[in-house]
Amino acid sequence: MWKITKGQGITVAVIDGGFRLDHPDLVGQFLPGKDFSDSPGGVGSFNDGHGTEMSSLIAGTGRGVGGTGAYGLAPEAKVLPLKINNGSAGSVTSADFLGQIGQAVNYAVDQGAKVVNISQGMAAARTSPDDVAKLDRVLATARAKGVLVVASVGNEAQSGNLVSYPGGLPNVVGVGAVDRNGTVTTESEYGPQVALVAPGADMFAACTSSTEYCKSHGTSDSAALVSASAALVWSVHPNWTANQILRVLVNTAGKPKDGSARTDDAGYGAVRPRIALTDPGDPGPADVSPIPVSEASAPVAPSTSVSPSAASSAPGSATPSPSDVAVGAPTVEPKAEKSSGSGSALSIVVGVVVGLLLVAGVVFVVVRRRKGAGQPEAYVSQVGSVTPPPPPSYEPPVPPGDNPYTR
Repeated sequence: MWKITKGQGITVAVIDGGFRLDHPDLVGQFLPGKDFSDSPGGVGSFNDGHGTEMSSLIAGTGRGVGGTGAYGLAPEAKVLPLKINNGSAGSVTSADFLGQIGQAVNYAVDQGAKVVNISQGMAAARTSPDDVAKLDRVLATARAKGVLVVASVGNEAQSGNLVSYPGGLPNVVGVGAVDRNGTVTTESEYGPQVALVAPGADMFAACTSSTEYCKSHGTSDSAALVSASAALVWSVHPNWTANQILRVLVNTAGKPKDGSARTDDAGYGAVRPRIALTDPGDPGPADVSPIPVSEASAPVAPSTSVSPSAASSAPGSATPSPSDVAVGAPTVEPKAEKSSGSGSALSIVVGVVVGLLLVAGVVFVVVRRRKGAGQPEAYVSQVGSVTPPPPPSYEPPVPPGDNPYTR
């Protein structure tokens, strides 16, 4: 892939909870960003390593550890860092979380970002229908302006499979996770909101730990790789529209093993950027999305309980992110996944290369996850007499002037 392009000329906006701007693998990769979080410290402050990791998976240069650090999939793309309150330092309301995402999306569009990565989410049961509808209008505006917004669908498949936002909204590309064998991971949420899948297990990336590198998993990582894949293709075809970029990613994806055109756990298949670059096929019409809005949204899942978010660092959750597991560092508090291997540069590079090869593989078949007795087959049923908030009414993209957030 990198003989063709490394993503030069493309800006990917990353909406997350803060960034380490001076990480050796990311120095020179960040554009001047903006802080929407209303918290002290600015865009370069952080409570976890999540935003740094997503940026690393997208555009890491490998310059750390004497030039043997962590590479991203598009190492010559630029990252526009946009900080929001993702709840990593406490609770966050639906209005604040979704509202700040909306403001950040608006800003990214104004700054000329081609791709917006949102590896964040809030469970539908915690959101207000009004807040969701406002964000959906912002996303529709971004879509109408030709910006590709990519979002993780969430990691709660075994805990009710509750839809999360913005990953469950129709104007984003919802991304699930597969492991190194191409099998959809057990945590990756499923439903009509899943458009594509990408590697989201045994991931290594730059982070904010004492060793500067972390091992992680989840649909957050997968979304970052889809965003980077879009950046690669757009770098080669700068005159293509977001619809054409997405169509090529969908058409060149590794299809589900059962031969289906689409499944609720694997979407249209596993992103394959190498094939998208070397054999993209017909990008199709510039003004027609390959994924109609009516097929790209998920119903609000009713629940009486609060669920963690789609992102590893769940809004309102005090549970540490699995992305904060430092490679080679001692575990000082309970983690979702402990580090394996040493903190040597070799182990980091091997892990990253394996991940990149998995993304780029010619034979990349998605194996549909088997749903065991303990895993729900569909969305959770209504509990007691609780009435869930209705999903927002989805309309065609609104004109830019009809936007609920000031710019």
